[in-house]
Amino acid sequence: MNIENMEAFVYVIHYGGFNKAAEALYLSQPSVTARIQSLERELNCKLFDRIGKQIQITEEGKRFLPYAQQLLLIYQKGKQNISQKKSLPDEFRIGCTLSVSNYLIPELLPLLGKYYPAMRFKIVTGVTDEIVDKVLNKEVDIGFVRHVSHPNLQSIKLYEDPIRLYVYEGHPFLKEPRLAIEAIARQQLVFFECGALDWLRIHRIFENLDHPPNIRIQTDNSEMAKKLVIQKAGISFLPGWCVRQEIRSGKLFPIHFAETEGISMQTNLIANQGEHAEILATILEIGRELTMV
Repeated sequence: MNIENMEAFVYVIHYGGFNKAAEALYLSQPSVTARIQSLERELNCKLFDRIGKQIQITEEGKRFLPYAQQLLLIYQKGKQNISQKKSLPDEFRIGCTLSVSNYLIPELLPLLGKYYPAMRFKIVTGVTDEIVDKVLNKEVDIGFVRHVSHPNLQSIKLYEDPIRLYVYEGHPFLKEPRLAIEAIARQQLVFFECGALDWLRIHRIFENLDHPPNIRIQTDNSEMAKKLVIQKAGISFLPGWCVRQEIRSGKLFPIHFAETEGISMQTNLIANQGEHAEILATILEIGRELTMV
């Protein structure tokens, strides 16, 4: 069945006549008439009754109309999908912070690859400012960074990662129903700090104490901090994403207290304005699924 014939049929009904349909399709009126006649032969029925200069859709035409509209819609969506796929790059370049590369990317990329099986991915790591510059200069296509705002970028919140105190198996804090800040300050602390604003809020928890917290080890590497806690070198404030596996396996345990409520690290997805809309939407959907796990 010829899709152009069905298109002419739908246009005649939509515009209320052969002449207006012909104008909309950039065809002559005889061409539209010929297409309708061809469709009627294919269907072996009359679609229109012609009464003088007026036309009226037949009962058969009314029954066929919703199917013709649906077939046209499917055809148009198929063309649009093919066009979008052709515009996708062969290689997609992703910039991200180190923590995102360690914890989010290994879970996200296999799922993203199922949506785009022909696409290759290149990952570049750096601090937020470096990734922002790389996106603006088109050295990478998108970036996963801390919360940023820039007039030339679309910046969308992907997820918030709560920062909590984590202790190792058997730590005495696990038996304490309530903890005082003074008790935490006396513990050996492995202090992970990535430079984000929310780490200032962790510092402020201790600022009114008579003595500073017992920071035994300070590092900018969350993997190191996590492993030191597992080895019982101290306890640490860490983002939740980086310890998900260790919590499941019973190696680390979160300690909840009011002073850390609402402290989190926000990760945003950035791209130049108007670019990569389809892939951004796919990543946001995958991200929502992963953060709910």
